[in-house]
Amino acid sequence: MAVATVIASLLTPFAGAGPAHAAAGTVRWETRVSDRILDIGVSSPNLEGPDWSVKVVRLLLPPGWTKETSRTWPTVWVLHGGFDDHKSWTDKGDLEAMTAGKDAIFVLPETSWCSAYSDWYNDGRGGPPAWEKYLLDDVRTILETTYRANTTRAIAGNSMGGLGAMKFAAAHQGWFNSAASFSGNVDPLHDSGAPGDPDKPGQGCAADWKRVWGDYKTNRDIWVANNPYSQAANLTGIPLFVSYGKAGTVESLVYEQNYRFVDRLQQLGARVDERYEPSHGHDWAAWKVQMRNALRMLLTSVGVG
Repeated sequence: MAVATVIASLLTPFAGAGPAHAAAGTVRWETRVSDRILDIGVSSPNLEGPDWSVKVVRLLLPPGWTKETSRTWPTVWVLHGGFDDHKSWTDKGDLEAMTAGKDAIFVLPETSWCSAYSDWYNDGRGGPPAWEKYLLDDVRTILETTYRANTTRAIAGNSMGGLGAMKFAAAHQGWFNSAASFSGNVDPLHDSGAPGDPDKPGQGCAADWKRVWGDYKTNRDIWVANNPYSQAANLTGIPLFVSYGKAGTVESLVYEQNYRFVDRLQQLGARVDERYEPSHGHDWAAWKVQMRNALRMLLTSVGVG
């Protein structure tokens, strides 16, 4: 297994591709796992832990990819759920086989057991972990300056990753050409009237949600800004895919959030491919099926047939 170390610190984003300030991610190492899988270890001041803990970004590479080539490829970001990591979609989700021969880079970033794909409130102090800054400033910039990714992107995710996919697409309009959510935690605020209490644990992975977004009453603006249902109006410009089931306790709660989310999107005129399968649970058997269903939309949106 070949391992190489690459220096990629303080990289500047491409014009028009992201924020005006410089990103601060550093690539600490690379590991070629297989012909198609490249893992890169990234550190950043946006990560929590001693000496900027290293997180792994797994890349599923297209045919002909090298770092030295002059061409670039679109990216499809695939976000993991709670208690999972960068390996989950290849180890459990069959994504390597499902995407064989596809002319895009699939980006599978590691966050934490319950990152919420958010810059944490931390009792008003902010600072790390700042997962949104880490992924969309640091990781994105590294990919687009060093790993032959271009600025054409789609995004998808399961469970907590569905929250991340929809909230990123809503908050950064124009950055992603499509978005898909599989059993997503798309209304943790319960703004739709879905059953549940934001003041209690269980917003997807039992995090301390007051640390993540603050108190849902005092800091309602933060919750609203990170809540896909509340931001549905910002999702009407791109094709969307939303799947969910109703089997089991967790997926029954997901069902309550998602059918209301789809109704809201449709009321706003969004293009939504809704896949409701009552027998599907909150599990990889369901997510593999729905990723196969969503893949054509995701790839078409980035210009891949």
